[in-house]
Amino acid sequence: MIRTSLAALALVLGLYGAHAAEVDASASYILTLGGINVAMMQVDLNDTGSTYTLDVKANVAGLGAIVASGTANVTAKGSSAGNALRSETFALETRANGETFTVDVGFSGQNVSSFKVEPPVVEYDRVPIERSHLTGVGDFVSAFVLKAGALDKGLCDKRMKIFTGVERFNLNMSYVSEDEATSPRTGYQGPVVLCSIDYQPISGHYESNEMTAYLADQSRILVWYMPLGQTGFYIPYRVLLGTSMGDLSMVLVKAES
Repeated sequence: MIRTSLAALALVLGLYGAHAAEVDASASYILTLGGINVAMMQVDLNDTGSTYTLDVKANVAGLGAIVASGTANVTAKGSSAGNALRSETFALETRANGETFTVDVGFSGQNVSSFKVEPPVVEYDRVPIERSHLTGVGDFVSAFVLKAGALDKGLCDKRMKIFTGVERFNLNMSYVSEDEATSPRTGYQGPVVLCSIDYQPISGHYESNEMTAYLADQSRILVWYMPLGQTGFYIPYRVLLGTSMGDLSMVLVKAES
């Protein structure tokens, strides 16, 4: 489940950046599947104005045979000097059922310079990754980090080319509406912008994988963005991903900046 759901994880991870001033911030989320809590996630962002580091730590409680209990750790680093974050390194480690799975990817000028997966994924029924698929891409955490001047519809004007080290896919964002977060049980109350995401698999996925087919056909992926205090950053307040096993939802419970 952990290996084959990297595309789904990619859709629920990300921060949104703006100013060149140094930022040290964190956000905590609860993830649910079909209304049942399955994971807690902590995202830490440090941006010096020229370089950034994103650390994501998740503790997965599990859900029977659907989601295995374990941990996931992601670290992404790169340049923040331009008008968007540019990946330079990306590392993922998951531990579940006594097994460890790792991914390490290097980027140079938005092109993949190296990648290593341990243990290697099974190639049977897998769509081959071509060299041309590894140009103009970013990792699945940093790709969600944008720079903009305000919380408005412009946040949703984004076309992302993602490489996870295992799969290559596109995410096309579109503006839906402006909204207001009001629930006192969450970590934020205030204005939000709702974006929809269309998922397009390119390569590295298994042709018979039901999750991949469902995401590509249903296109029921929604992200609500909120401001991260006065930092000039915008982060997901809520993410909703429809799956064949029920809604996968991520909701902010705490933010510090």
